[in-house]
Amino acid sequence: MFPTAAGSFVPPAAVLCGLAGWVPSRVVTNEHLARRLDTDDAWIRTRTGIRQRHVVDPGQATSDLAVEAGRRALVSSRTDTVDAVVVATTTPDHTCPATAPAVAARLGLTGVAAFDIGAVCTGFVYGLASAAGLIAAGVAERVLLIGADTYSTIVDPLDRANAIIFGDGAGAVVLRAGHPGEPGAVGHFDLGSDGAHEDLIMVAAGGSRRRSLPGEPSREQRHFAMRGKEVYRHAVTRMAESARATLSRAGWKIDDVDHFVPHQANLRILHSMADDLGLPRERCATHVESVGNTGAASIPLALADAAVRQAFRPGDRLLLTAFGGGITWGSCLLTWPSLPRQERTTS
Repeated sequence: MFPTAAGSFVPPAAVLCGLAGWVPSRVVTNEHLARRLDTDDAWIRTRTGIRQRHVVDPGQATSDLAVEAGRRALVSSRTDTVDAVVVATTTPDHTCPATAPAVAARLGLTGVAAFDIGAVCTGFVYGLASAAGLIAAGVAERVLLIGADTYSTIVDPLDRANAIIFGDGAGAVVLRAGHPGEPGAVGHFDLGSDGAHEDLIMVAAGGSRRRSLPGEPSREQRHFAMRGKEVYRHAVTRMAESARATLSRAGWKIDDVDHFVPHQANLRILHSMADDLGLPRERCATHVESVGNTGAASIPLALADAAVRQAFRPGDRLLLTAFGGGITWGSCLLTWPSLPRQERTTS
């Protein structure tokens, strides 16, 4: 607990002290996709802004990417111990058990608390809130939070609408207990959901709902499905509302935001979001062009990319916001810390 000027005490804040990203080495360009889909580079770029994405090799799983990103984040934080490991993912290695315990064990962190978060593309923001809660409650002094997804394992490679959008990757942060006013502090969250729209983004088969029915699931039910136009409308509206709510709770104006880091869904949504909030587009951090939509990994990968490019300065004020299946949404604020120089996110 930290004393205030009035003599009261406030709980510790989660402070970002380590950061890293990792994407698999195999690159799939728009030209590669054009060979099997009825599309071309210009069509993809016009609608998504994406020029390439990274995908796992056969036999490579979400945990493999999570372990590498987590290892690098620990190096960045100059520590090899944490009290909890949280993995936000839509593509766990198995339906049962969770992926986080295996990731923790492979990082030499056997014995620590470890669990998964399933909030689809909002997973990293939900994970930040969960990690901040563990630290505020005194359950953990340090938390390793990893957003990792391998969408190439659930997207139908012949699905023209979705195969062009998604890529695989992992991003990780280490959070430590610290003072709410120091650089790196995460604070002022807004989280929400509306399960009445669960069918907007869904893999119908694989869980208990479909398994309780007779017969085999269809090809469509086994793969990721998204109703793009409706998702676009909900995403822009929900993220803008959440971002404004978060700013209001902190007493910030939109002009106080130095950098806007939204979920990297596609470039059109990112630009629409910035325009809706009244932020210049140049303040919007984008990484989607080179990695695609990487789900729960997208925000930490965008942060890691910005760190590599030294695009943020210590003390800069960041607004993070995301939207995902469920449907879910969330936002939070972050004051940028001083971090060691970052490694590139590929080998």
